[in-house]
Amino acid sequence: MDRYEASIKLASVPTQLPLNTSFYINATEKPFSVFDGCEQYTEAILFDLTLQIINVIVGIPANLLVIAILIQNRKEPSTSDIFLGCLAFMDAYFGTVPPINFCNLYIWHSKGVWSSIKFAFGVKDTSTPLFLSCICLDRFVAVLFPIAFGQLKHIKYRLGLTVLVLCLTFAYSAAKMVGGLPNFEKVFTGEILATFIWMMVCNASILWALKRSRGAGKDEMHPMKKKAFKVVLSILCIIVFNYLPPVALFPFEDYYTPDVFRCYVQPVGFAFLNISSTIQPLIYLSRLEKVPFLPEAFIKKCSSCTVKDNKTSAPAQKPSA
Repeated sequence: MDRYEASIKLASVPTQLPLNTSFYINATEKPFSVFDGCEQYTEAILFDLTLQIINVIVGIPANLLVIAILIQNRKEPSTSDIFLGCLAFMDAYFGTVPPINFCNLYIWHSKGVWSSIKFAFGVKDTSTPLFLSCICLDRFVAVLFPIAFGQLKHIKYRLGLTVLVLCLTFAYSAAKMVGGLPNFEKVFTGEILATFIWMMVCNASILWALKRSRGAGKDEMHPMKKKAFKVVLSILCIIVFNYLPPVALFPFEDYYTPDVFRCYVQPVGFAFLNISSTIQPLIYLSRLEKVPFLPEAFIKKCSSCTVKDNKTSAPAQKPSA
């Protein structure tokens, strides 16, 4: 069952009719409702919509800031910057969907607009796991196969991989927009399972290799490897938090009733995927030593608050000593 199928049906039904047609309206026809068919499970849909609003308020500015930082650092780019830039752009694009979706549900009722919304959902469903998989692959080769990584460091390889991901994304999104394909939702379930397993194995291998690279008699990790360790660990946290719920729920579709799966299980699973549009850029920004484009006064205020908290907590520890 496709996400928000109830809304697809609603968007295709005109809700404003001329006054002289009221005689032909069936008296039992239900009024327009966002939760049509899901009145018993509105909590899950509201939960998903709330997280999508967070993507609008926080996710769009954060992703635009990530893109600006990557452009500023283009003279000294990281090998994964092209994947990060595409991921941030796709997440910012997806952040524009909720306002359009609300307007279409309550004002426009346009099939064409709903088709574009379904296309955006397809972009989010495909681009995020695939580009995260590309970042994991880049780090995996860099840590475990450094010689091969040096030979494959040219940007043309990453451009080729980016073009492949974009082609797969747009093909999936176009098929989702057209709709009507039998068992099409199985494609997404298989994609999520495959990318989740790959990213977990990849990141676990990287963390294991970085832990072993300390060397005999050394307690401290090399600074560059320590930085790579933090990057991979943050990606692993994103994978577990955002992808584990749908991976754990979607394969068991046959064990739920159709209404429960469509109105409760799917919105909850997609909600964790959708909020990644905010979590991913925030984690990237948190790893930076200094975030550019932010006012110095704001940074100093945050620093002074931190120092003030440390000063107030220090005296409280002295009596206990």
